[in-house]
Amino acid sequence: MTPDPLAPLDLAFWNIESPEHPMHLGALGVFEAQSPAAGAHAADLLAARAPAVPGLRMRIRDTWQPPLALRRPFAFGGATREPDPRFDPLDHVRLHAPTTDFHARAGRLMERPLERGRPPWEAHVLPGADGGSFAVLFKFHHALADGLRALTLAAGVLDPMDLPAPRPRPAPPPRGLLPDVRTLPDRLRGALSDAGRALDIGAAAALSTLDVRSSAALTAESSGTRRIAGVAVDLDDVHHVRKTTGGTVNDVLIAVVAGALRRWLDERGDGSEGVAPRALIPVSKRRPRTAHPQGNRLSGYLIRLPVADPDPLSRLGTVRAAMDRNKDAGPGRGAGAVALLADHVPALGHRLGGPLVSGAA
Repeated sequence: MTPDPLAPLDLAFWNIESPEHPMHLGALGVFEAQSPAAGAHAADLLAARAPAVPGLRMRIRDTWQPPLALRRPFAFGGATREPDPRFDPLDHVRLHAPTTDFHARAGRLMERPLERGRPPWEAHVLPGADGGSFAVLFKFHHALADGLRALTLAAGVLDPMDLPAPRPRPAPPPRGLLPDVRTLPDRLRGALSDAGRALDIGAAAALSTLDVRSSAALTAESSGTRRIAGVAVDLDDVHHVRKTTGGTVNDVLIAVVAGALRRWLDERGDGSEGVAPRALIPVSKRRPRTAHPQGNRLSGYLIRLPVADPDPLSRLGTVRAAMDRNKDAGPGRGAGAVALLADHVPALGHRLGGPLVSGAA
């Protein structure tokens, strides 16, 4: 496989990482075990299957001068995704000592940034102390995958199915020193349209910061510490609520999160009155039933969580109305589409500006 330049959003995620703001995402799965050796067997299977999964052998390497840099000056300072010649799955799949608390162990593991010198992913197998269960924690750097792509990669390791190879980005056509004058009108119209869309998104994002309505517990400076808690939710119950009240499964789950934040703030003594923090809801831009390209293909919807509302049904109604407004506008508009602004920043801008904006990650 030839080196693949990181797309602007992937490059943004790669460069805004810091010890206080690690840019990896994770998924924790808990499985029943038929024997105490099930965890070790799972680790062996994961290590054996990982080399065959497209994308897991790829490392990310910073490149000041990519190919054709003299013809494309704004590509300076980017990064490429390329095969790691020293790839060893045992560097990524790790079997841990038995534990009585999967969530506590996973929280400590999520605190550690991924090693940037090799493919940025890990799979941690956590055997249960009782021998009746084990857990697997997957960690993927956001520059490697968004949520949907990460699930595809994890499924490829957990399940020996044939995964479609990721589609490489088409190589840009060779450019001369001067553009073809026949293309100038179309290029100018496209540039003006893109600039107008970017200004709309930027203005909406700026306006959204004027009315915070959050809590000090939610806006405190990040320390890099991570804690994980889990709760079992019956999907049939979620579907029952959805069918009864309308909306989507996501609407129900977002409303549940708002209620959980309300209870947490009240139990801490901070109080939830007047609190309506902003939440960025990722929106996938991938096409269903097609090969998933590497990296990120997403936008987002920005909504306010009705944490101050004590009525669960009212909270759900507020969430549903906010999501409907965002869907009517589309994923390419509004403050939630701020991720799309990455396309308008040159690679060197991501390299130099990423550390400055890492606090917003």
